[in-house]
Amino acid sequence: MSFSYYVYVSDSKVNMLLPQIDPGFGAKRTTELGVNLSVLSAKRTTEGPSDDRIGRLETVVEYLRDHGDLGTVDEPGQFFWGSLPMRWGAFPGDPTSSLVFFGGRSGDTVVGLGGSYRHVCDSVPDVEAHGVGRSMMSSMLDGLGATSDLEDEYVADAVDGDLDRADRAALARVQGAVTSLRWPAQNVEFVAKRLLHGDSPDGTAKSVLLGTPVYVAIVD
Repeated sequence: MSFSYYVYVSDSKVNMLLPQIDPGFGAKRTTELGVNLSVLSAKRTTEGPSDDRIGRLETVVEYLRDHGDLGTVDEPGQFFWGSLPMRWGAFPGDPTSSLVFFGGRSGDTVVGLGGSYRHVCDSVPDVEAHGVGRSMMSSMLDGLGATSDLEDEYVADAVDGDLDRADRAALARVQGAVTSLRWPAQNVEFVAKRLLHGDSPDGTAKSVLLGTPVYVAIVD
């Protein structure tokens, strides 16, 4: 049997998606707690507090696999799944940021994932004191920081309102950040929300993909 060791679980995404998937989830939990209150109280005295964090996550992921627009890193839908070696840690160029960044590559696609460090399992409780928690694409692109001559060219052209150029500038920034990572790689699997996807600006890969994770787990 192989095990998954979760290193990142986005409770905010799970809490947003779960009621849409199962509107009765909260009501069922309330009923269960009400009916079994005396038993639950007794269990808590001997077993400690319960935590259904992974159960809630698995409900969301199972729904996305069965009914959602869940693609792969090479052919992403609104969400995408992947399993590949990735390097991860604080955002490149900003070690005090409260953002965490995962970077890797499949055969065809450069993949970057970014989210709030507070969703890292066993993260430091006061991590947000080191920055503003955020996981929106614009904040992530700002956090990546690295620039290149290619990106500068695209940014200059984007000033004239060329959105295609602006997208390519963002893709160049993601690709440059992933390429520059020097942390040890770990084999991980993940499900993430697609934020940006397009052709590789410099042609060294087929495409570049930026997402924000629902979860990331180290796998054997």
